[in-house]
Amino acid sequence: MCPAKLTERRTIPHNTPFFPIAISSTAIVRRPSRDIHANPEHAYKETRTAALVAERLKAYGVDEVHTGIGGTGVVGVIRGNRPGTRAIGLRADMDCLAMNEETRLPYASKSQGYMHACGHDGHTTMGLGAARYLAKTRNFAGTAYCVFQPAEEGM
Repeated sequence: MCPAKLTERRTIPHNTPFFPIAISSTAIVRRPSRDIHANPEHAYKETRTAALVAERLKAYGVDEVHTGIGGTGVVGVIRGNRPGTRAIGLRADMDCLAMNEETRLPYASKSQGYMHACGHDGHTTMGLGAARYLAKTRNFAGTAYCVFQPAEEGM
C-alpha cells in the first residue's frame, strides 16, 4: 500500500446497512468470543470450537455448512442475492497455543497448558461476524466461502 493511502481516513456513512447490523451484533459476537477464549483447543483437536462454529453458521442462515474439513475445519457457503460467478474466501484460524494463561480474566482459559495468546479466538469470532452479516444482507454477487481453519499454528 502506498504511504499516501495509509494516512487517508475513510469512514462508512452511518446510514449504510452495515451499522445497524454491526451494532446489534456486539453481544451476539462477544459471547462466542469469550467462550472460545475460555475453552482453547490445540491443533486438530478443535472439536468443540468447530461444533460451535457450525451451529452458529446454521443459525445465521448460511446456505451450506461443511464440517470435518482437514480434520476439524468448517466451511460456510453463502450465496449473494445478485447474479454472478465471482467467489471470495474469508479465512479464520481456530487453534490455540500450548502455554498457560495468567491473565485472571473472567473468561480465562479453563484448559491447563493452553490458551488463545495469538488471537485466533478473535479471528474465529470475526469470521462468524462476517458470515452473519453476509448471510443476513446477501448484498453481493457470487459466493462467499467462510473458512474456519484448524491447526494454523502447527503441532
